[in-house]
Amino acid sequence: MKKLEMAKATAPLAEYARKVSTEPVILTVRGKPIAALVSLKNADLETITLSAHPHFLALIERSRARQKTEGGISSAEMRRRLGASKTPRGR
Repeated sequence: MKKLEMAKATAPLAEYARKVSTEPVILTVRGKPIAALVSLKNADLETITLSAHPHFLALIERSRARQKTEGGISSAEMRRRLGASKTPRGR
């Protein structure tokens, strides 16, 4: 992981973006991280958009809290109930 102080980040964004294939680039202000440039291998636009959407994140947090208090079923049990295999078809 490469850390880069914002004041020293004077190269074009494209130059930093080329480097994320080998390691993330963390931008800092006075040593505190404020942003990250990371590779998005195996991620689509919908996944990326949802991962930062406040309503979706709130839904996930509510689900995790409910799971913690009420319990639930494992992913293996869910696959069994749905008759789904571990590996998606076509892979």
